[in-house]
Amino acid sequence: MLPDNFPQQVTLGIRSGDIVPYLGPGVLADVRHAETGATMPATSDELILAMNGGKPMAPKLMYEFPRAAMNVELKRGRAAVTRFLDATYSAPWTRSAAHEWLKGVAPAYVIDINRDTQVLDSYAGVPHVLILGCARIGGTDFRFKLYAHDGAQYTAIAPEQAPQGLPVLFKPMGAPRPQSSYIASDADYVDYITELMGGFAVPAFVKHLRREKRYLFLGMRFTRDSERMVMSDLIYGSASPTGWALIERPTDKERRFLGKLGIEIVEAGIAEWLAATETRASPQLRFGE
Repeated sequence: MLPDNFPQQVTLGIRSGDIVPYLGPGVLADVRHAETGATMPATSDELILAMNGGKPMAPKLMYEFPRAAMNVELKRGRAAVTRFLDATYSAPWTRSAAHEWLKGVAPAYVIDINRDTQVLDSYAGVPHVLILGCARIGGTDFRFKLYAHDGAQYTAIAPEQAPQGLPVLFKPMGAPRPQSSYIASDADYVDYITELMGGFAVPAFVKHLRREKRYLFLGMRFTRDSERMVMSDLIYGSASPTGWALIERPTDKERRFLGKLGIEIVEAGIAEWLAATETRASPQLRFGE
């Protein structure tokens, strides 16, 4: 159950920039294919089944999507994983209710560990900065690709060229647009998390932006090491207490992990959250209003 006034207070914090939405697979639970009605693969199990033609893989590979993606990469090449993700997230999908709500709130900084494009679509007509995670590339110390959007199109930029004062969309696991870039296989995660811990996967301006922020975790579960390690580094320098995680039925493992980070568990789901918030997406709402 949500505490009284909690959704309204947190929404105001997101609007002011003091609280950062951190989006996980659960925010995509209501997304459907516009033609077939199929659900968008977002969770680890859903992604594995979709990548394998709807059939389960070996139990050791079903444990986590990065492990299954590594198996596909070793057998069929990296391009096979990229083609699957490009095709999956370039298909016509309906909008999620959570993204519609978020579009109305218009946060100045969003972290989205999903690989879809819904948060990009929300800011399609608004100038912003986009950060896509990348791994195992030569010729650079950085593990991100940086783009500036002028309200019409993206342009690749260097970190020192990042415009100031614009909304920042951080997709650490990547996306198919504007140029596909993904963290998907075990090897990707090892490289990315190593460089994340070393400070090379987060632009300098984001390191400054994120100081003393609190976070609202929506659609996130913390039972897998990969998500836990990525999150711990992305929120470095947060305020104390760190924020809140909406989890309907948290495990003991999640309680211990989040408790150590100063993140309060709110035992409620996204549907309850959306029903309780008075703010709804509106074409009259714009960034900064």
